[in-house]
Amino acid sequence: MSASDDIIVIGAGIVGLASAFHLQGEGLKVRLVERGGVAEGASMGNAGALAFTDILPLASPGILRKAPRWLLDPLGPLSIPPCYLPRLAPWLLRFWRASLPDRQARSIAAQSALMQVASGAMEAMVREAGLSGRLRGDGNLQLYESEAELAAALPGWTAREAEGIAFEHVRGARLAELQPGLSPRFTAGTFTPHWKTVDDPYHFALALFDAVMARGAAISHGEVSALEPQGERVRVRLADGGALEAGHVVLAAGAWSRPLATMLGDRVPLETERGYNTTLPAGAFDLRRQLTFGGHGFVVTPLATGIRVGGAVELGGLRAPPNFARSEAMLKKAAAFLPGLRTTGGRQWMGFRPSLPDSLPVIGRSAASPRVVYAFGHGHLGLTQSAGTGRLVADLVTGRSPAIPLDPFRPDRF
Repeated sequence: MSASDDIIVIGAGIVGLASAFHLQGEGLKVRLVERGGVAEGASMGNAGALAFTDILPLASPGILRKAPRWLLDPLGPLSIPPCYLPRLAPWLLRFWRASLPDRQARSIAAQSALMQVASGAMEAMVREAGLSGRLRGDGNLQLYESEAELAAALPGWTAREAEGIAFEHVRGARLAELQPGLSPRFTAGTFTPHWKTVDDPYHFALALFDAVMARGAAISHGEVSALEPQGERVRVRLADGGALEAGHVVLAAGAWSRPLATMLGDRVPLETERGYNTTLPAGAFDLRRQLTFGGHGFVVTPLATGIRVGGAVELGGLRAPPNFARSEAMLKKAAAFLPGLRTTGGRQWMGFRPSLPDSLPVIGRSAASPRVVYAFGHGHLGLTQSAGTGRLVADLVTGRSPAIPLDPFRPDRF
């Protein structure tokens, strides 16, 4: 039993690490508890984007229109194994409700506010942790196969424009300049110049872990079996029979957060998006910046460690074995979209994205105790929103007024 920690952060993925870093900035002593290896969940194999301009929720009328067609293709951008559908039905109903225009508008406003905090907090954290050399500012290029596809995307760009987000619709020579070697099937694109990526998301997270440890953090490895608020302390019980104790606990265990929240009486509808990718060797293509093939649900990202082809959504829970045919299908499409892409020598990966129906994370206090703070459910935006979440967690733990209203992110909003 350790009673010397001010804070225990459950989860040493990018959100947990960023929360630990910000809590240390308040002078607090932090212990990380991690069930596996540091940053070996979704933080290891994501697309590496700091997507501060990505304010549109997945739950939207556009996705609802596309979903029936996508679901007919078992290897397409959206897949739900039939055996998992009964369990997923309540989540899908909430997803549909979140797609209604008034609710979508509220989600966009909340996401935009969080992104503004996240952008500033990431800039400060990267500077203070000595990670500036790991960022790239090449922007992102969203690609369209027709003028009709671009036109269908315009309402989303109008919403971004209203939030002050810069972008440029491109065609012809400008499109070819931004990314040479595209298939001629792509006739237009939208360039967002302020989009950033990291050199490699796993290495970025490990470097942040090193910074957190250098500031005096401790780490325990083990699976948390229960959280027990006890007055001014919170006991953390481990599956091996051990226990830890601290003044506050931050639950940032990503896709594994739901059971612990449920034990505390917070029924958060967290689901798991299983994401797939293949990382090809460096030099497999002359890739100038991250490319988004939105009509096909995947991105291609230049990393220091290679070229990553990945994305799509498979709503299938934590227990089913990986279906790497999904990775192979995306790689086959990428080869058609980028003639000359060398597809040999790649490394496949599958990870779990913690996803909520309205595309917003849970950031707030547990109903069981104000000394338990939740920070999970970021979906595709964990890396992007990690530093902003860390700042908000520090606000909650220290009792400051949060940098933005947290009502849209509260655990009981469903």
